[in-house]
Amino acid sequence: MELSAHNNFVALIVGVTGLTGVSLAETMIRPDCLGGPWKVYGAARRPLPPWFPPTLLHHFISFDVMDPADTHAKLSPISHEITHVFWVPRQLRDDEQTNETINGTMLTNVLNVLRSSPSSQLSHVSIQTGTKHYMGPIYDPIRSHQLASHDPPFHESMPRLPYPNFYYALEDLVASYTPSLTYSIHRASIIIGASTRGTHNLLLILAAYAAVCRHEGLPFRYPGNR
Repeated sequence: MELSAHNNFVALIVGVTGLTGVSLAETMIRPDCLGGPWKVYGAARRPLPPWFPPTLLHHFISFDVMDPADTHAKLSPISHEITHVFWVPRQLRDDEQTNETINGTMLTNVLNVLRSSPSSQLSHVSIQTGTKHYMGPIYDPIRSHQLASHDPPFHESMPRLPYPNFYYALEDLVASYTPSLTYSIHRASIIIGASTRGTHNLLLILAAYAAVCRHEGLPFRYPGNR
């Protein structure tokens, strides 16, 4: 599939088969997208699932982002093209310090390859994190009961919490590349969309629950706390 990219913008969406990745690809190939239509490469650890529309991508690349050799082998052929990286994958373990190591290594492996090309065009990295930035490592079984988090509503000027947080590690990593690269951080709260790879798809679950309540003639009561 050949796409003519306005302004020569070429995106690499890492984690393209997740909720955000699919939506990004759908948006970026549109002519009315800012700077679009973009040329879009998509990457994920596993093969492209059958439901994913292949027309959304110029090319799909499957590789193990934790493996520097595999990352280099798969990304080096396009390392001279990529102008923007959109980083939306994550690997989660119980311990947040392990999350810092794993997710930091993943991003480092990708950036090392893209920046190592003598003709590298990489100029911007976009990172999606989330409200755990303001709440601390809420899934860490050791620390989750000891957290003192910020109270909502959250805002960007809130200071970091004194706990390990791989979101902080990713921000610090991309910031270390300035001024040769610019970056943006997007702390999404909740996202609605469809993907079999999306494991934190709360809004779609609630929408399905609301539909069941309407069908059964039952009141729609939120099943959680405030």
